[in-house]
Amino acid sequence: MAAFLQWRKFVFFDKDTVKDPVDNGKHFALPPGVCACDSGRGHVVLGDILQQLMLMILHNVLLYLYKSPLTYTILHMDGKIWLLTRSLQVTSFQAYKLRVTHLYQLKQHSILVSVGQDEHGINPLVKVWNLEKRDSGNPLCTRIFPAIPGNKPTEVSCLSVHENLNFMAIGFTDGSVVLTKGDITRDRHSKTLTLHEGTSPVTGLAFRQVAKVTHLFVSTLEKVHCYTLSIKEYPKVELDTHGCALRCSSLADPSQDSQFIVAGEECVYLYQPDERGPCFAFDGNKLLAHWHRGYLFLLIRDAKSPNKSEFSSRESSPSDKQLLTIYDLDNKFIAYTASFDDVIDVVAEWGSFYILTRDGKMFILQEKDTQTKLEMLFKKNLFVMAINLAKSQHLDSDGLSEIFRQYGDHLYLKGDHDGAIQQYIRTIGKLEPSYVIRKFLDAQRIHNLTAYLQALHRQSLANADHTTLLLNCYTKLKDSSKLEEFIKSSESEVHFDVEIAIKVLRQAGYHSHAVFLAEKHTHHEWYLKIQLEDLKNYQEGLRYIGRLPFEQAESNMKRYGKTLMHHVPEGTTLLLKGLCTNYQPSGDSAERDSLGKGRANKANSEEFIPIFANNPRELKAFLEHMIEVDPRSPQGVYDTLLELRLQDWAHEQDPARKKVLQGEAVSLLRSDNTVFDKALVLCQMHNFKEGVLYLYEKGKLYQQIMHYHMQNEEYGKVVEACKRYGEQEGCLWEQALGYFARKEEDCKAYISEVLHHIDQNNLMPPLLVVQTLAHNSTATLSVIKDYLINKLQRESQQIEDDERKINQYREETTHLRSEIQELKTSAKIFQKTKCNMCNSPLELPSVHFLCSHSFHQHCFESYAESEAECPTCTPENRKVMDMLRAQDQKRDLHEHFNKQLRSSNDGFSVVADYFGRGVFNKLTLVTDPPGNKTVGSLEVNLQRNLLIQTKRNS
Repeated sequence: MAAFLQWRKFVFFDKDTVKDPVDNGKHFALPPGVCACDSGRGHVVLGDILQQLMLMILHNVLLYLYKSPLTYTILHMDGKIWLLTRSLQVTSFQAYKLRVTHLYQLKQHSILVSVGQDEHGINPLVKVWNLEKRDSGNPLCTRIFPAIPGNKPTEVSCLSVHENLNFMAIGFTDGSVVLTKGDITRDRHSKTLTLHEGTSPVTGLAFRQVAKVTHLFVSTLEKVHCYTLSIKEYPKVELDTHGCALRCSSLADPSQDSQFIVAGEECVYLYQPDERGPCFAFDGNKLLAHWHRGYLFLLIRDAKSPNKSEFSSRESSPSDKQLLTIYDLDNKFIAYTASFDDVIDVVAEWGSFYILTRDGKMFILQEKDTQTKLEMLFKKNLFVMAINLAKSQHLDSDGLSEIFRQYGDHLYLKGDHDGAIQQYIRTIGKLEPSYVIRKFLDAQRIHNLTAYLQALHRQSLANADHTTLLLNCYTKLKDSSKLEEFIKSSESEVHFDVEIAIKVLRQAGYHSHAVFLAEKHTHHEWYLKIQLEDLKNYQEGLRYIGRLPFEQAESNMKRYGKTLMHHVPEGTTLLLKGLCTNYQPSGDSAERDSLGKGRANKANSEEFIPIFANNPRELKAFLEHMIEVDPRSPQGVYDTLLELRLQDWAHEQDPARKKVLQGEAVSLLRSDNTVFDKALVLCQMHNFKEGVLYLYEKGKLYQQIMHYHMQNEEYGKVVEACKRYGEQEGCLWEQALGYFARKEEDCKAYISEVLHHIDQNNLMPPLLVVQTLAHNSTATLSVIKDYLINKLQRESQQIEDDERKINQYREETTHLRSEIQELKTSAKIFQKTKCNMCNSPLELPSVHFLCSHSFHQHCFESYAESEAECPTCTPENRKVMDMLRAQDQKRDLHEHFNKQLRSSNDGFSVVADYFGRGVFNKLTLVTDPPGNKTVGSLEVNLQRNLLIQTKRNS
């Protein structure tokens, strides 16, 4: 039970008297005799029965209670219904002939339900009006039916209509309740039944609709009931054994869960459909109870008024003072209280509340705006109440945040830092965090600052600075439990920048916490940085890298490979071998299987060579593993391995082991996977003779091979190189001769051997040989004596052979000329008896040629390619002609001639050869048939015949 005396009183409403819009100086006057009223759909509905008529309604009540009648008089009866608009325009229409007793205006429909009398006696009629439709200028009456429970006439005490127009309940003074179900605006679509019967007059009715369930609350002077109308049997629940007076019940809105409000003598009770809810100790003689827009309106007889008899406690005399109090049940305060004279009713319309009094006046209560009400509360430091009020008024989050801030400031100034920080926490998201943080930077308030920063992180509104500050708070407080709780929160509860947290923990020396956070949130770089740089846990760092995906493992090995190689060489080498072949993480098997189904993960082994800078043994093992697993490894792998093997070979002292290392290095060179230039430089740096000579030979650098032997003064190797490569490069013998000629030692044997090869292959002119050997002081004439004798003998023999050929050619030329002359001057006798083609005896017609060949005509025509040429001599003639044409074409090959001239040791012989082939002669070929006007000269024919004859002899 809520104690009324503990509730604070405020003036949240402004009271004013409604002025007449026509005459601003006068008060607006209600129509005379108004007693029944309601509001909705933009107007106030008034009924014109006088108050004395209510005595008729209470007559049976008083007779029931006290067994004594009460006399009353009717001063005025009109039967009109008045409609009051917002502009205070008053219109009326005749609804009944005698009087109007009850009005009910629906809020969602322009439907007005009235109860009144057209005849004297107890004959109440219910009329349903459609205010939007007109009939002869008046609202359309859609339905009329008598309000009589059964056959016993009785007065109507209360009326309620459901907003869906499917239910209407009428309460009577004899304790009966009649329910009309169906369309209340039509007779055909509805039916009427007596829902409730009793001996106590019905004082209040209210429909409650929640989802698809409909309830009807019924209050009498003695009890409170609830009927469930959505169930066919209409089950009834008795909620209480005491009731209320007439007009002292109402239905709350959904803010109070649509509870039924009953204002009793001592308390105000709230009821659910199945039980009684809370109650409020509002004592006093209740005259009226209404619920409007979240407020409870109670009209109570003023305690200062003179006492009345027990009978008339429900009514007021013209001199009675009545106290209207407006309660906010949610926030537990009194929003307004004022005294009025003889209140008829309180209605809510047009955003305000109107109090109608019996003296014809109408007062307006206008609610102050929310900000004004809050400022009033702020002045009294009632921040909790202000917060509750703001929430009930559905103030936006910005407005609420401002209240929380002011409340927090108030508590902070009072020294209640714990309470202040709780209010500041409620401003998160609206108030700038720095406003709060600056207030609590004092070391004595670090607990409060920590609480605020924790809340800031829980709402995911913390930035990097906030995370840093919170972790620093934890570290200064040395609150390891809170720190662990913060960093070990689940993934869905992480509301901070993990990377910033790791940095702060690392700087504060909480390395284990930082490592845990980095591993949990897969910040691999931070995990490795802390493990390797701070904790020096190299083995764990290496194990962690081996569990990472390929790309991350590769990048981290490039970053930390040197450090790991220095401290864990074997494990690092093993990991690199796997990383550069077919990497599989060493973590979960399911992860390995999923990665294994994809592409092969293989890093470039050449990129990891710098990691082994100070570990040549591990580097050599790594490189040998790579070329064994992948023969197509990058060339840098082979070059580096070659360098390592050469270094081992150079430093090895054991001859047997040195020979093995030499074989390994040579085999690597022979694999053809090394870069030629790099390999040559490496072999030269380490003076690896076998490698240098192999590479020279591979690169066809024959002169370099010989120069290498010359530098090492290996005379026999020089001669051997000339023999081996002299055919590919003839100048080697000349260079060898010059080399030996410059030597002052006794090299006669080598000079003789070189001269022998020069002489046999005619590689140098004798004069050049003599000039070359003239530089050697130890070389005497006896060294070249045999060479010169042999050379002169061959030259003499060559001269004799040439003279003999000249004489032979002269004789043949003379013979050919005589034959030509004979052919030109003498007749040719053809004495052939057989055909040179078919070897058969010749028969006429036959064909004869000057070359002494004869043919049958049919044989000649069958085999001859040209009528002007002998078929037998044609092949030989064609060969000669082709040779002549070839010589003619070669005359233009200047580059070829110059090249041979430059490369030959005997340029004169090259020139003589080209002269001999007639390259420098102008040659004219006679190929025209006989009878042509162009006939070659005798010299041309002679030259041709000489060439043919030369060809035959050769």
